[in-house]
Amino acid sequence: MKRIIKKVAVIGSGIMGSGIACHFANIGVEVLLLDIVPRELNDKEKAKGLTLENKVVRNRLVNDSLTAALKSKPSPIYHQKFANRITTGNLEDDIAKVADVDWIIEVVVERLDIKKIVFENLEKHRTPGTLITSNTSGIPIQFMSEGRSEDFQKHFCGTHFFNPARYLKLFEIIPGPNTSQEVLDFLNGYGEQYLGKTSVVAKDTPAFIGNRIGIFSIMSLFHMVKEMGLTIEEVDKLTGPVIGRPKSATFRTVDVVGLDTLVHVANGIADNCTDDERHELFKLPDFITTMMENKWLGSKTKQGFYKKNVGADGKREILSLDLDTLEYREKKRASFATLEMTKTIDKVVDRFKVLVSGKDKAGEFYRKNLSALFAYVSNRIPEITDDLYKIDDAMKAGFGWEHGPFQIWDAVGVEKGIEMMRAEGYEPASWVLDMTASGSASFYTVNNGATFFYDIPKKEQVKVPGQDAFIILDNIRKSSEVFKNSGVVVEDLGDGILNVEFQSKMNTIGGDVLAGLNKAIDIAEKDFQGLVVGNQAANFSVGANIGMIFMMAVEQEYDELNMAIKYFQDSMMRMRYSAIPTIAAPHGMTLGGGCELSMHADKVVAAAETYIGLVEFGVGVIPGGGGSKEMALRASDTFKKNDVELNVLQEHFLTIGMAKVSTSAYEAYDTNILQKGKDIVVVNKDRQIATAKAHAKLMAEQGYTQPVKRKDVKVLGKQALGMFLVGTDAMEASKYISEHDHKIANKLGYVMAGGDLSEPTLVTEQYLLDLEREAFLSLCTERKTLERIEHMLKKGKPLRN
Repeated sequence: MKRIIKKVAVIGSGIMGSGIACHFANIGVEVLLLDIVPRELNDKEKAKGLTLENKVVRNRLVNDSLTAALKSKPSPIYHQKFANRITTGNLEDDIAKVADVDWIIEVVVERLDIKKIVFENLEKHRTPGTLITSNTSGIPIQFMSEGRSEDFQKHFCGTHFFNPARYLKLFEIIPGPNTSQEVLDFLNGYGEQYLGKTSVVAKDTPAFIGNRIGIFSIMSLFHMVKEMGLTIEEVDKLTGPVIGRPKSATFRTVDVVGLDTLVHVANGIADNCTDDERHELFKLPDFITTMMENKWLGSKTKQGFYKKNVGADGKREILSLDLDTLEYREKKRASFATLEMTKTIDKVVDRFKVLVSGKDKAGEFYRKNLSALFAYVSNRIPEITDDLYKIDDAMKAGFGWEHGPFQIWDAVGVEKGIEMMRAEGYEPASWVLDMTASGSASFYTVNNGATFFYDIPKKEQVKVPGQDAFIILDNIRKSSEVFKNSGVVVEDLGDGILNVEFQSKMNTIGGDVLAGLNKAIDIAEKDFQGLVVGNQAANFSVGANIGMIFMMAVEQEYDELNMAIKYFQDSMMRMRYSAIPTIAAPHGMTLGGGCELSMHADKVVAAAETYIGLVEFGVGVIPGGGGSKEMALRASDTFKKNDVELNVLQEHFLTIGMAKVSTSAYEAYDTNILQKGKDIVVVNKDRQIATAKAHAKLMAEQGYTQPVKRKDVKVLGKQALGMFLVGTDAMEASKYISEHDHKIANKLGYVMAGGDLSEPTLVTEQYLLDLEREAFLSLCTERKTLERIEHMLKKGKPLRN
C-alpha cells in the first residue's frame, strides 16, 4: 500500500520529543505535539489567579518545552516560521486528535510501565493502519507491544532518532515480533528520502546498534585512560579530528551529552548483556562513580570532565579534571610524535596505517584501542545485526565518525588488524578468519561506482543496498576522471554531465581551483551537456585562498593581485554565462568565494545544512569575486513599482556588512543569497550530487540557451551613497563599528550604489565588477586589513581592529 505522511503526532515534548517534532516540521509535515497536564500551578499561574482547568495551564508543559527548544542553539528547526507547522496540546484534552494523524511517535520517559499506559490510551483513539513507533533507546520493543491488538502490533516498531534529531543522521528501525515487512520497508525509505537520515534496521537487542558500539567505545576509553596513564586532554587529542571524529572527541562529547545519559545506557547494557564477552567493561570505573555522586554531569551542571572558570583577572578559562586527584587544573597541551607524522596526510582514512605503527604512547594507544574495537564489532555479528555495513553506517550517522570500525580495519589491513588483536589478547570472530581463508582481503570493495560488502552467510561480496539514489564521488573518481590538477578533479557523472570536485585544503578557492573550473567549463561546452560543482567533504568551501592574497598584498604585488581578482571575477562570470547549465551543490560551510560561486551558478541545489554567507568583512575587505556586484544586481531585480528602493538596497548591503551566515539553507532565502523559485534545498546530503546532476540534465534537455550578459542593473548613485555614508558615520560615532569597519563599509556602499552617479542609472555587470575590484584592491593596501588577514590565517577567527 502507498503511504503518505501528512501529519504526525509526537507524544512527549522533552528535549528529544520537541526535537523530533521540529524536524518533521522542517520537512513540511504537520505536527501534533502532546504532553501531560501539570499536576499543580506554578507561582506565575497562582499570581494570575489561574486554575488547573485553564487551557494555558493544561498546555504549559508542552508549550514551555517547545519554546525552550526553539530558543536553543544550535536550533532544532531550519527556519523559525516552520514552527507554525506544530500544534501543541495535552494527553487528556487532545488525545482524540491522534485519530487524524498518519504516524504516532512516542517519546515519553524511559520506563516500560509508563510507555505501556500511554500505548493503551493511544490505542483507544488510534485509527487502524496508522503507524505507531517508540523512540526508546534501550527498552526491548517486544515488551512494549504486549497486550495490544493485532493491528497495533503489525504497525508498531522502534524508530530511534539520535539527539539532536535535526543534526544526527542515524535513524534506527527496530522491528517488534509482529511488525509487518511493509512497515519496515516504508520507514526505511521514508527515513532516508524525507527525513534525510541514514536508516538502519537493527535487531531488538539492548542499546540496538549505535549505542551498543558507541558506549562500548567510550567505556573502553574510560578504562584505558587509567591503565595507560593518559590525561583527558591527551585522549581528546587522540580521538578527535585526527581520526575523523568530531572536535569534541570523547570527554567533551560526554560533557555535552551528559554523563548521566551515558551511564544510564551503560548500566542498561551491563544489566541486560550478561553474556557479552566484554561485560566487565560496562561496569563504571571509580572516577565515573564519584563524578555521578558529585553531580559533575557536564554542561548541564556547569562541570564535568571540563569546567569553565573565571579567573581573578576576570578572564574565562577552561579547566580540566585530573582523573587521579579528581581536582580541576589548568588544561595541559597534548602532543605526540605519531600525530605529527600524519599532518601531511589529508585523507583521514590514509592516516590509520601510520597511527598504528607509531613507536610512542600514541601508537600504543591506537593499537590497544582499535584492537579492542575490531574484536568487539566482529563478535556482535550476528547478535545485533547480520550485516557489517550497518555497524559502520550507525557509527558514522549516530556518533559522527568519518569512518566506521570495519572501514578503519580495512584501512589498517584485515590481516594487520588480526595481528594487532592477538598481540593484545583478543581473537576475532570466526567469520573473519573464514573470510580471510576464502581469499577475501577486505570487508569492502568498489565495483562500477558501487560499494560492495562481505556478506557473511553468502561468503561473498554483495552490493550495499540503497545506493541507486546516490552518487558517491569516492567510488567513481578514478574510473570517471576526465581532468585533474592540484586543485580539482573533474568527473564524468554519466548522461552528459560533468562534476567539478575541489581538492584543496578546506576546499579553498585559489588559482589551481579556478584553472580547473575553467577547464571543466571548456570540456563541458565542447563534449558534455551540463556541469555540477559539488563535493562530499565536510564543507563545500570556506572561501578564497586568503593566504595567497596576503602574500601578494604584503609584497605589494598589486598588478598580480589585480589580475588574480579579475581571474576570480571572470571565472564566476563564466559560471553564469557558459553555453551549458551550471549547478552549484553547496553544503556545510559555504563562505566568501564559495558563496560567490554558488550565486553565479544557473541553479543551486543546496543541502539543508548549508551555512552560507559573504564574510569578507572579517578579513578587512569586501566580496571581490562578484559578490558585491551580485548583491547590487539582486537588489535591482527585487525593486518593484512603488518600492522604497533604498530600503531594498540597504537590506542587501547589510547582508554583506554584517557578514550574515545562514544557519540553514532555508534561512539563505531571507537574504536573497538563495533565490526562491530558482534554487532548491535537499534534506539528505547523500542525494545532493545525484539531484544536482538530474537538474543539470533536465535544463539541458529543455533546450538551455546561453544567457545574454546583463546591461540593465539599476544603481541609485549619490542618493544611495549618501544614505550609506550617513549610516556608517552614525554607526562609528555610536561605537558599533571600528574606524576600519567604517572604511570597509563605505567602500562597499560605493560599489553597491554604483559610484557617485548623479541619478539612478542602468549599468552593466562589468561596470560593477570593476568598481568592486578597485575597492577590494584599495583595501588590500591598508595595514589593518593585512592585520585581519594575518590573524585569520594564524588563529582561524576574525580580528576586530
